[in-house]
Amino acid sequence: MEGVLQTKGLLSLPSNPRTRVFQSSLGLKQRFFSTKPKTPAGFSLSSNGLPKFPSFVPKNHGVVPKERNLFICRAEAAAAASSGDGQPAFGESENPKVFGIETVTFKKIIPLGLMFFCILFNYTILRDTKDVLVVTAKGSSAEIIPFLKTWVNLPMAVGFMLLYTKLSNVLSKKALFYSVILPFIAFFGAFGFVLYPLSGYIHPEALADSLLNVLGPRFLGPLAILRIWSFCLFYVMAELWGSVVISVLFWGFANQITTVEEAKRFYPLFGLGANVALIFSGRTVKYFSKLRQNLGPGVDGWAMSLRGMMSIVVMLGFAICGLYWWVNAYVPLPARSKKKREKPKMGTMESLKFLVSSPYIRDLATLVVAYGISINVVEVTWKSKLKAQFPSPNEYSSFMGDFSTATGIATFTMMLLSQVIFEKYGWGVAAKITPTVLLLTGVGFFSLILFGGPLSPAIASLGMTPLLAAVYVGALQNIFSKSAKYSLFDPCKEMAYIPLDEDTKVKGKAAIDVVCNPLGKSGGALIQQFMILTFGSLANSTPYLGGVLLVIVLAWLAAANSLDKQFTALRQEEELEKEMERAAVKIPVVAQEGGGNSSLASDSVLNPTAGDSTSGTKPPRNM
Repeated sequence: MEGVLQTKGLLSLPSNPRTRVFQSSLGLKQRFFSTKPKTPAGFSLSSNGLPKFPSFVPKNHGVVPKERNLFICRAEAAAAASSGDGQPAFGESENPKVFGIETVTFKKIIPLGLMFFCILFNYTILRDTKDVLVVTAKGSSAEIIPFLKTWVNLPMAVGFMLLYTKLSNVLSKKALFYSVILPFIAFFGAFGFVLYPLSGYIHPEALADSLLNVLGPRFLGPLAILRIWSFCLFYVMAELWGSVVISVLFWGFANQITTVEEAKRFYPLFGLGANVALIFSGRTVKYFSKLRQNLGPGVDGWAMSLRGMMSIVVMLGFAICGLYWWVNAYVPLPARSKKKREKPKMGTMESLKFLVSSPYIRDLATLVVAYGISINVVEVTWKSKLKAQFPSPNEYSSFMGDFSTATGIATFTMMLLSQVIFEKYGWGVAAKITPTVLLLTGVGFFSLILFGGPLSPAIASLGMTPLLAAVYVGALQNIFSKSAKYSLFDPCKEMAYIPLDEDTKVKGKAAIDVVCNPLGKSGGALIQQFMILTFGSLANSTPYLGGVLLVIVLAWLAAANSLDKQFTALRQEEELEKEMERAAVKIPVVAQEGGGNSSLASDSVLNPTAGDSTSGTKPPRNM
């Protein structure tokens, strides 16, 4: 059969296109290895690739070399791939669609969305519960959090990733997934029903009290880790759930089974679904925190609430495993290229040198580190005031449930507004919103703490104490800061990599992952530890922490302003290069030569200025 190869504007057609011989519309495997391709008689292809009226097609009696046949196949495959009208190839059936989306895509996206909902639902419950356990425990306070993050959480995270790397070399992907998530499920179930009820017997409170008498109150935080070690273990496992199950397991699995086109279309919806999970899980925490009101005297209401919440975590954990099994059993994996680009492995010193040498990467690193330090400085101070206002675990947990629900609603709203902000005001304004929000709310929060006495009459007129006002303002600060981070800061950070050249993009991201993320998370904790050990307590350190926050946020804004100028310049340069390429580059199509065989016009590819060699030929015929 014969037809004309249309290019939809991607290829440059010669003035007098020649007819070319197509082989039968079989798969690429049959085209490559079939010695006698069958030509369906009585059909010819129109310009849009659809069958037209029956016709008599002359047979091609020439001997086709293997190299020519290979080129023909490549041209046909390229034409099918480059077609933008969504038409299936000749002889191939179109995949069934629902609402314009292929059913196989629904089989991927719906289970992935349910998995993400379950993972984020569990994470919100665990995040709120871990703070209640370590902050409200007897002999502990919010001062334990900086020491936990630096000396327990960070080493266990590094140890886990080393173990994960070893297991990935010996286990299959399925076995690795189950080997990682099942210990989490088992631990949280055991904690609710075994470890917490036995906490009065397994915690060395007498030893911790004797050490505290010797070392003094400045070491309350470090000694609290020993005093409530099982609660600290729960805290670390809850933190690892967020970084391991979400970042490593879920997103690794999602990237494995989805194509780039599907990811661009559906990944943003996962962010909206995550905030829906945040809202519902916040209501769940609130519900279980109020169970104590209906219990009789002498019953540990917090233990009952904990068992109920851990039961939900275990059930949703098994639901995640079931969804993972179903997708692997019934959803085909997309074809991937076997060639993988080798990622640069940079040590800590190499990463630091690379950060210093590139102004663009240095500014981007400043954004990441500044956010980590700022949010930790404010959050720990706020949680210390939160414990003073709500000393009971149930009251504390109930407030955190409301806090999570409000954070989900605010983030959901900000995600809907973020697209308007990016389109109307650009990258620079979007990048400066998060530090501005953190600075304004931080000033209000620390002002209430430092000047609560003079402001007491005005606050009392509103029916609140200075402590309660500081708790509410700190909650608003955390809600707006986190919603701005999820909806604006994270997209800005990832967008900043796009205009970079490939080498800088890969090395810069590797450097930031190695140095800046851990530095941002533990930097604020180290600052707080230094001030607690220097000034005796977190309350005495509050004025200095406010000054640290001001300096960090101002440096953040300066880096964002500098990065905005560089980002805009690189984007303009990239757009100019694209316009020049679109105006200058033309790729000729496959043309038929005299012997009835087809080949690529390699001379025209190598020499774009060469004249058109297709003059004098007859136009194609469709009979």
